[in-house]
Amino acid sequence: MEHQTEIILTVLGIAFVHGLVFYLVSRKPRTNIRGRHVLVTGGSSGIGLWAAAECVRLGANVTIVARNVKLLEKAKEQLLGYKTREDQRIEYRSVDLAKSYDSVESALKEIEQSSGQPIFMLVNCAGMAICGTVEDTTPEDARLLMDVNYFATFFPTRYVLAKMKAAKEGIIVITASQAALVGIYGYGAYAASKFALRGLAETIAMEAKHRGVTVTLALPTDTDTPGFERENQSKPEETKIIS
Repeated sequence: MEHQTEIILTVLGIAFVHGLVFYLVSRKPRTNIRGRHVLVTGGSSGIGLWAAAECVRLGANVTIVARNVKLLEKAKEQLLGYKTREDQRIEYRSVDLAKSYDSVESALKEIEQSSGQPIFMLVNCAGMAICGTVEDTTPEDARLLMDVNYFATFFPTRYVLAKMKAAKEGIIVITASQAALVGIYGYGAYAASKFALRGLAETIAMEAKHRGVTVTLALPTDTDTPGFERENQSKPEETKIIS
């Protein structure tokens, strides 16, 4: 009974914080991104594809980045159906965002050169989940989660940040998780990578606010995506009850 009470309180706490963050973010005036260049990482599926679609509907020129070329091609075809103007550009680029900073920097420079526009808005959605208790998580999986969830966001964010500060405008969105707010059973390594994203977002917000750069930390709950389906295959029963 005591264990169940702790679970209920944890769930209620997560729901409250999520609602508070949504309220604070929703009060901000919307920025017009029509005709601006938006780059979405993890844009070939799931939350990233949804975010890219919304940006296309708002008139932005959108570049989606991921690794799987076939999924990127399919996503581009879908996004073309949301265009609101004839000259709107929808492009994709296959990039391993976790490989190294130099390779990411080179790829993003080429994207900006080919588009003829600097990146005005960066939406970081690349990520993955591997569930399991800490003792059941291999060191290799723990490192993989940090590479894909943290460094695949840190590298592109670092690239655009200096340019946005120099231009005195820009938007950076960092997609973390409810697991960035509280550690959860079965999410040890995953939560650590998401806590890192939260720390990154909060730090950048302090460092760049006075330079015209807006930083948003997104904390989605469980979402019906291909990634979530794969996540559930390794998720402990205790974790399923909590989440």
